[in-house]
Amino acid sequence: MLHWETLSSEYLVQAPWAVLRKDVCRMPNGHVVPEYYVLEYPDWVNMVALTADGQFILVRQYRHGVKQDVLEIPGGVIDPGEDASTAAARELLEETGYRFDTIEELATLFPNPATANNRTYTYLLTGGVKVQEQELDEQEELDVLLVSPDELKRLLLDNQFGQALHTAALFYALVKLEQLK
Repeated sequence: MLHWETLSSEYLVQAPWAVLRKDVCRMPNGHVVPEYYVLEYPDWVNMVALTADGQFILVRQYRHGVKQDVLEIPGGVIDPGEDASTAAARELLEETGYRFDTIEELATLFPNPATANNRTYTYLLTGGVKVQEQELDEQEELDVLLVSPDELKRLLLDNQFGQALHTAALFYALVKLEQLK
């Protein structure tokens, strides 16, 4: 077994969106790693969403880490005690104003298992109908775009999505929808 033993942990930063922990670990071969840094993040959801008339819902928003506007699929943080599928439906309603007939989990992924401890739950939602206006968080500002399946594939193959987990979600969804040929 390749499991490392955690000998001690120390929190260096504990802020709402950044928790940094330093672990001292022992590897199976006995080697001690004196400083291994782990980012603790909440789990989150990413959604590939299709409207009732077959359009994919995308969002464009500014991402300060890269200082660019980035084309993405909707996504968000799972609240404490919240089920991932409930979070997916809630986040889509808040960010886009759309409610959906069906929801199906496509994958559970680790965003960066080397340095982060969270999971991303990826969902496919279909039958979306706009039922309200956006209800964005204080630090959210995003544009909603509707694109055809052909346009989505073009955007994907032209490397227009800036988030790797969103790209993975889109490929999972297109395979599921038998759109990837």
